[in-house]
Amino acid sequence: MTAIATEHDAALRFITCGSVDDGKSTLIGRLLVDSRAVLQDQLASVSRSGETDLALLTDGLSAEREQGITIDVAYRYFATPARKFIIGDAPGHEQYTRNMVTAASSADAAVVLVDATKLKWREPGLELLPQTRRHTLLCNLLRVPAIVFAVNKLDAVEDPRVAFDHIRAALETFTEAAGVHARAIVPISALKGHNVVDGKPGWCGYHGLSLLALLEQLDVTPAETTEAFAFPVQWVEKFSSSADTSRGRRVFWGRVATGHVQQGQPVTVLPSGQTAIVAQVLDHARQPREVHARHSAGIILDREVDVSRGDWLLAPGAFAPSREVSATVAWLDDEPLVAGRTYFALHGHRWVKARVKRIVHKLDVNTLAEQDADHLEPNGIGHVELALQEPLATLPYARSRALGALVLVDTATHKTAGAVLVR
Repeated sequence: MTAIATEHDAALRFITCGSVDDGKSTLIGRLLVDSRAVLQDQLASVSRSGETDLALLTDGLSAEREQGITIDVAYRYFATPARKFIIGDAPGHEQYTRNMVTAASSADAAVVLVDATKLKWREPGLELLPQTRRHTLLCNLLRVPAIVFAVNKLDAVEDPRVAFDHIRAALETFTEAAGVHARAIVPISALKGHNVVDGKPGWCGYHGLSLLALLEQLDVTPAETTEAFAFPVQWVEKFSSSADTSRGRRVFWGRVATGHVQQGQPVTVLPSGQTAIVAQVLDHARQPREVHARHSAGIILDREVDVSRGDWLLAPGAFAPSREVSATVAWLDDEPLVAGRTYFALHGHRWVKARVKRIVHKLDVNTLAEQDADHLEPNGIGHVELALQEPLATLPYARSRALGALVLVDTATHKTAGAVLVR
């Protein structure tokens, strides 16, 4: 089998998200326990008064256990006979949206939990919680390939079937209006285990797959091998002096963002614009071979060229570096985003200064309407225009997760301020 075919074939990276206390940590605990991924001593350590508190299997910080909330993203690993999984338990609190965005940016799938007990489930035209909408929109903006809704706590309502029918209709209306493709809507009880690992046919009128069986069938995010070659330099290694003048004396290490690299391939350096030929390509084990997107590589050029950490090696003529960027931004800072402010922008491993030229509009997460705005509040989503101090080689995020994403960092506090998705 080729390296491309086997890459992450079995491991699915997914996150759980949604509003506060929707049962995300409990769901992951149920997945771990029912798939037999938890040892007896681990179960004993999260037992209270003789009963297992499933949420404590992922809420590992002392502050999380004290407050009963998830603050940071907790990752857990487990496997079934069908495949391996990496789970990210994202916090539901609005103030920790930045943590959720971090987890979603690398996820293959997202399970958005909806707590039936928090909604007016008896009403056919019920309103979803704002955080359910926000997390769904963020997952869609971050190009999470598969979004699955899990309607939780249906065991705690008087009429589970009516509740599920009404909530499912509300989710379908919302996703259609938002242009979000939901892979499935599954009724579950994370506490009792209904439709989580083992199916409960006919419950709530649902006859589909259990949540775990559904996750086992999802595909991982494909590597961006069809785009032109792009390579952010992460580390420069200098080896001992050599009499061999047919190549440079440094290895440029990093992970291939898009395309592939092989010996004899021409490259252009950003920002200097110098060109060279690839003399040798090393894989992660320092073996010479062709390397494709999402794999680590060491690149040796045919001559000494000024290349430093943060520079990019690009396919000649394939990109048009620009100082102007139109983008969607998910604002994560506590201070509002206003036009005229300057931030550090990180693209790959390259830092440049970025000034907010204007805020085109903001998105109302409840109505999905675009509204005129002169600022973006914390956790807001909007469309902005950025002016960069130096040109960057970007692609629309819809084409490339690797080249279409930037991070804005406050120049004074050095806090992560915004997740930028190039339009």
